[in-house]
Amino acid sequence: MASYILRRLLLMIPTLFGIMLTTFVITQFVPGGPVERMIAQIEGRTGGGEVRAAHTLYQGNKGLDQERIAQLTALYGFDRPPLERFLVMMKNYLVFDFGESYYHHRTVVDLVISKLPVSMSLGLWSFLIVYLTCIPLGIKKAMQDGSRFDVFTSSVILVGYAIPGFVLAIVLIVLFGGGSFWNLFPLRGLVSDNWAQMGLAAKVLDYLWHMVLPIISIAVGSLAVMTLLTKNSFLEEIRKQYVLTARAKGLSENRILYRHIFRNAIIPIITGFPGSFITAFFTGSLLIETIFSLDGMGLLAYDSIMNRDYPVVMGTLYFFTIIGLISRLLSDLSYVMVDPRITFESVESK
Repeated sequence: MASYILRRLLLMIPTLFGIMLTTFVITQFVPGGPVERMIAQIEGRTGGGEVRAAHTLYQGNKGLDQERIAQLTALYGFDRPPLERFLVMMKNYLVFDFGESYYHHRTVVDLVISKLPVSMSLGLWSFLIVYLTCIPLGIKKAMQDGSRFDVFTSSVILVGYAIPGFVLAIVLIVLFGGGSFWNLFPLRGLVSDNWAQMGLAAKVLDYLWHMVLPIISIAVGSLAVMTLLTKNSFLEEIRKQYVLTARAKGLSENRILYRHIFRNAIIPIITGFPGSFITAFFTGSLLIETIFSLDGMGLLAYDSIMNRDYPVVMGTLYFFTIIGLISRLLSDLSYVMVDPRITFESVESK
């Protein structure tokens, strides 16, 4: 296994390098880069963002001459060849130096850290609710396959799956956010304005109260997939010969389920747990964050792309690619931990 892990870690290097190189090349051909956007802002054609060094570059109705455009190009480092910029960028990224945002004028690390509480709240709570709901529900549906309970719950979760998250969010706001019906839940931010003056118990309740509607909007769409995966996994095991043999020996249904079926059927579900758990900390949903006025990673990613904020785009891509590659490795290793019948010996011998 050690050689397999080492091989996977070594393969991450060219994979990461290829992803970063491809993205970097694409950004070189995207029109409206940071220099062009800054020139447009200085000349008054667009708004938004802070115009840095505008008073020294803008020449009134004459616009910007070539010399000053060259100064602006050098300000953002675009006066150097693309290959040199890419190599310098990757060298800095090796020590997790992601530079400073063009648009927010803050380091990328500080910017990401400031957005993580929202993304962690949305991702982690959604992850926990989905797993804690879908596994027992899927098991019960498998044990009662074809019953009224199975048909009813399948209809409900499939309807929830068919409704887009942002549509459900709007419906919840209308119903419970002080729209046309009940004013039960807050609609802005993670906490209330007076959160700092609250006691510990009040702070926890206030935070959880703010999370109810956004979490429901995100989690409902994932319930159907995980529930049906759990149900089908257990159904496949229930229909196998060893279950019929166990029943013929007079074993109780609970013992058959938890001593025999469970440890085999849960493998496809548990093996995805490490990757899902890690990525849950960094997920972001642009529409949900916008609807509920939550400033998280989803909104940051959108703003960075729209404003051609390349340090944020490339820096977060580098970090999240590493997280994704590691989570995939952990998911593969979890197969061995959950099912001792699986080994990497055949993989290593190839």
